Amino acid sequence: MKRFHLLVAVSIGLMLNAATVSAADPVSPARNQSAATDNTAKLKQLIKKQCSGCHGEDGNSLKPTIPKLSGQHADYLYKQLRNFKAADGKPMGPNNPMYPTPSDLVYVAAPEGKLPERTNPIYFLAMNGMVKDLTDADMKELALYFSQQKRKTDSAIKNTEAIEAAQRLYRGGDAARGIPTCAGCHGPDGAGLPAQFPRLSGQYAEYTATQLKNFRAGDRTNDPNSMMRDIAYRLKEDEIKALSEYIATLH
Repeated sequence: MKRFHLLVAVSIGLMLNAATVSAADPVSPARNQSAATDNTAKLKQLIKKQCSGCHGEDGNSLKPTIPKLSGQHADYLYKQLRNFKAADGKPMGPNNPMYPTPSDLVYVAAPEGKLPERTNPIYFLAMNGMVKDLTDADMKELALYFSQQKRKTDSAIKNTEAIEAAQRLYRGGDAARGIPTCAGCHGPDGAGLPAQFPRLSGQYAEYTATQLKNFRAGDRTNDPNSMMRDIAYRLKEDEIKALSEYIATLH
């Protein structure tokens, strides 16, 4: 039975890979050691120039207002970079309504010219400048690199009572207020589901809280079908704070 499942998985992977050949040029492994070494050197130089100043060389930023990229799904990171990459303040649509992510196995629906925006203040102004000159291959390589780095987490619990309430809300939601369980999309341990549902575990509480508030205010709008905006709108200020602190302890 296990062998059957394995064969099915491999077959599906090959079919999806074949379907994406004409859609975009996927990230492919270097053909020889020399090429691999050269590519790694270029990637490290790009990270040092464009990323490490804020996010750290391994994606573990030192500022709680700046997200940790380490251990995040490559598919999700790639999507965010595309959402930040814009011309004249407007997001650029892909050449094909269905475009491959770094793994070339997961697809994100994005009709031409309607790629979800990520133009919320501060983050867009900073990130648009960083990504405007990146090629599609650059973005894929950066996404893959940071996804492979180990995330540093802080399991310290500051407010036990608030954390327990946040845990109940995270795992069970609040049906009376139309708030679904966070674990339903992001997983009970915050691991997430690529590409639409990011890993939350171990993220800075301050950053998570800011994103929830941005969704609630409508300043961040690149959530599919307004999913996060609808949920965040129903959250109280103290719930956002407690949820963010609880999420930071997950690992």
